Amino acid sequence: MEHFNIAIDGPAGAGKSTIAKLAAKRLGFVYVDTGAMYRTMALHFLREGIDPKDETAVGAACAGVDVTITYKDGVQQVLLNGENVSGLIRSEEVGNMASAISGYLPVREKLVELQKELAKRENVIMDGRDIGTCVLPEAPVKIYLTASVSVRAGRRYKELADRGVRADIKEIERDIEERDYRDMHREHSPLMQAEDAILLDNSEMTLEEVVRRIFAAAAERGCQAAAHALREQEEQ
Repeated sequence: MEHFNIAIDGPAGAGKSTIAKLAAKRLGFVYVDTGAMYRTMALHFLREGIDPKDETAVGAACAGVDVTITYKDGVQQVLLNGENVSGLIRSEEVGNMASAISGYLPVREKLVELQKELAKRENVIMDGRDIGTCVLPEAPVKIYLTASVSVRAGRRYKELADRGVRADIKEIERDIEERDYRDMHREHSPLMQAEDAILLDNSEMTLEEVVRRIFAAAAERGCQAAAHALREQEEQ
């Protein structure tokens, strides 16, 4: 059985994860949290006592590692060599290690391989920065989700304010612009819109409007789950 894959790419703060999680839940697809996969690799390196600055050791430790994502009772489970490590990968220590090793080519190649294998086994929605261009270039639906810098900064500012964290919106805007530049100019798998991706600028779109556009694109390409979801929305 051939599985249906949806690839969502775009810059930081565009709402990729929120959109992908919601769409996957409604379609009954697996949402592939690529960030969680990097964190799981990072946990493995920490357990092995590997120095994150030692790219050779990091590369060698990639061999024999299996990272996958599954769902049990609707809850995401991230597995490291079969062990559910979902509750262990959100620490600051793991996050720092993930940030340190995410740019290494052996790590990226290993995770791309695992992500491709997962997409062969499941109907997935996968979000990131190189999904449509590198990870799932044959995905029938590719979305490039973006929003203006000011809108993305405003969302981040509100998120911080809601948590009681003071922030300077101009500084947030500068950080976003700098991150965009790094992502678009990095040596390995830079952020770019795939030639056949649908551009969705959600600066002035609601969450429901974005999800509907994705479902419409999927339905046009033969996804029965998306067609059913659209009919349900119309009947409500």
